[in-house]
Amino acid sequence: MATKKLDKGKPVAKIAEVKKPAAKRKPVRDKGAPAKYPRHAVEKALRIPKAILEQNAGRACTVKEAAAFLGVGEAGPFQTEVSSGIKYGFLDRPIAGQVQVTDRAKQILRPQDPEDRLLGIRDAVLSSPIISDVYGHYRGEYMPESQFFHNALTDTFGVPADKVDEFQDVFLESLRSAELIAETDGKFRLLDVASSHDKQPGNTATFKKLDKAVKVESGDSCFVMMPFASPLGDYYSKVYKPAIEKAGLRPVRADAEIFATGKIMDQIWSGIHAAKVLVAELTSRNPNVFYELDLAHALEKPVVLICGNEMDVPFDLKHIRVIYYDTSDPFWGNKLMDKVAENILSAIANPQEAVLRRNAQ
Repeated sequence: MATKKLDKGKPVAKIAEVKKPAAKRKPVRDKGAPAKYPRHAVEKALRIPKAILEQNAGRACTVKEAAAFLGVGEAGPFQTEVSSGIKYGFLDRPIAGQVQVTDRAKQILRPQDPEDRLLGIRDAVLSSPIISDVYGHYRGEYMPESQFFHNALTDTFGVPADKVDEFQDVFLESLRSAELIAETDGKFRLLDVASSHDKQPGNTATFKKLDKAVKVESGDSCFVMMPFASPLGDYYSKVYKPAIEKAGLRPVRADAEIFATGKIMDQIWSGIHAAKVLVAELTSRNPNVFYELDLAHALEKPVVLICGNEMDVPFDLKHIRVIYYDTSDPFWGNKLMDKVAENILSAIANPQEAVLRRNAQ
């Protein structure tokens, strides 16, 4: 350490300068990629289109002008709100820096028919990114338990883990506005209702995505476990067989395809063991169906569960995805056919959703 001498010649230590602590840097927030889903529920995303309609007659305007109509700043949260409006199809950009109200928003905000508002909101929800994918995946089913739904959102749909709670709130609130969800005893069931653009049965957006992503080999089979007697037995040729063929697999049912000389249970075991995926019709709680289902679960095979009566689904199976159908719906057959085809491909792509977990037994 440097020293200096006093008059008396005695060296002393030089007093060190006390340095001020460096100013702490503010942590840089990693904003990450913009959310792919609308970050506002569908009704809230109508605020900007409504202001433009009321104060600018719906004509195109700058984002700054749109913010002024609401008396807010144009940066930050307002930009996110504009993005939500665009994702729902309520706003579009005629040129850079401008926004204008779409016909869909006008249909909702200035309806000409009693059904215009509801149909417009449904179209917005069913065409919005990620929200429409999740709805298509679970439509006609109960939403899974919180933990499994969280895992599906992050693993299957790419929602960031720190945004799952936000997405769930937006998703549920939007589906309530669109009357696409029903709550019973604290459980949510997604109603299978088509948008105005999907009046004819056919390949849904969900099916098209799965069909491209899932690899099905020639000869892959789907074993059907169901009662043989009418009326349930008739569903095989009318619904399940065409649904399985639509998914690209070979349908197999014990009485028709694999019945031969020898023990029938040997035939059933072979059919279950060879199947890539299985379908189980649980309606009426047929004991043979449940016995075959036990065999499939013992082999940890993915099974698509189907039922026309919620009370026929045993409690210990309700954590697995179940397709519910209502024969009082005049379009139930086509809806069920499409849904079964989708869930077969989904069970192949995401077997964890269709396999009985051992720790759940």
